[in-house]
Amino acid sequence: MLSSYSRETLKKVSTATLTTVLFKRGLRNVFIQGVFLLNRNAPRMVGEAYTLRYIPAREDIDQLGAFEGRGHPQREAIEACPPGHVLVMDARRDASAATGGDILMTRLMVRGAAGIVTDGGLRDTPTIEKLDFPVYCAARSAPLNLVRHHAIDAQVPIGCGGVAVYPGDVLVGDASQTEFEDWVEVKVKEGRSIFGLYPPNAETKAEFEAWKKRR
Repeated sequence: MLSSYSRETLKKVSTATLTTVLFKRGLRNVFIQGVFLLNRNAPRMVGEAYTLRYIPAREDIDQLGAFEGRGHPQREAIEACPPGHVLVMDARRDASAATGGDILMTRLMVRGAAGIVTDGGLRDTPTIEKLDFPVYCAARSAPLNLVRHHAIDAQVPIGCGGVAVYPGDVLVGDASQTEFEDWVEVKVKEGRSIFGLYPPNAETKAEFEAWKKRR
């Protein structure tokens, strides 16, 4: 179980630093790719993983009536994800339909979850952006999940953004990747070459860190 000390310490460490530390320990594939922080002013995300897995939808099963009553794995996961945990959803990197919307994100926030990560889409994003709650997704997507996704089970090993996530793994999220890419875009517009900039060399990394400190 993640201690309060470890949780607060991890909130102060960037994901870039953590990936380097893990690389030194032999762990190379730890950064969930293709997702972004939807609400840029949300607090840092740290928490243990509570996993939910989707398979492709099937027309004879995935109808609107699937959400009625109890038992739907997505709805059950929203109500079962423990406080301080991160709901991590495996949507097979298919963001053409949503894996949730503002009501479900709000419910997770009110229940004390630490955040959510999905390699699929989310709907109702203008409302989600206003929540004081870290939400990471692959795209803004209006179609409901039944169009493409069938929630099948929870608390099993999953793949999210190309990374294996096991229940209880510690998830850390910040805005560093988006922030860095925004900074890179400014530099490119100023006329900078991408060589040494993207991907960054040591000088560029130092320049970016110095820029962050000056803000």
